[in-house]
Amino acid sequence: MSGKFQVDLAGAGGTAPGIADAPVSDRIRARLERAGRRFHANDNIHDCIEPGELEILQQEVAARMRTVLEALVIDIESDHNTQDTARRVAKMYVREVFGGRYVPMPAVTEFPNVSLLNELMIVGPVTVRSACSHHFCPIMGRVWVGVMPNEQSALIGLSKYARLIEWIMARPQIQEEAIAQLADLLQEKMQPDGLAIVMEADHFCMQWRGVRDSNSRMTNSIMRGSFLKDANLRREFLSLMPDGPK
Repeated sequence: MSGKFQVDLAGAGGTAPGIADAPVSDRIRARLERAGRRFHANDNIHDCIEPGELEILQQEVAARMRTVLEALVIDIESDHNTQDTARRVAKMYVREVFGGRYVPMPAVTEFPNVSLLNELMIVGPVTVRSACSHHFCPIMGRVWVGVMPNEQSALIGLSKYARLIEWIMARPQIQEEAIAQLADLLQEKMQPDGLAIVMEADHFCMQWRGVRDSNSRMTNSIMRGSFLKDANLRREFLSLMPDGPK
């Protein structure tokens, strides 16, 4: 790494002595390690990022992406198509497709269950966009959520399901872990009697590379509480899912 690059990345606060001039990614990693925090691909780390550091991190990713392009023997100086690719890819990763790692959970308004609702609610299909953590290839799919509230459950606005789903999915993921994270989040927020989640998705790591099977999809589900215990409720949810997997 050049000295100029290190100078450009220095200056954000919240660092331990001795690493003030280190790349911002090292400073963030040091905070995570001091806190004993996991920082896997699908973890959210926003609370260990200081104000102003995300922009610097994006610049660092762009600089490192330039070295990747050079290692691929792509002439990023004279090729007009790739001269700005490193910056675009860095912005895409940090702000968009992996943005769920670097920003706080979206605000969710919770409402008391004043009408004592205790009937099945289904939300979906919600379009999801993620990336396989093995190859960083796209995952494109749909999610359905079933909720069986109780008198003490909190209710959330309809659009908030989509916002929470997007926040979880905008990280490098594997599908099985993604819906488990979503289930944990909704269970914590709503405390329902039952929670059901089904996800169906196309995985470009199978369609674009490897076996290159363009017809295969993955469908998986999580059933908790009354959905796990009551087969009739589970069948009702699956039969009523709008435009569900066939």
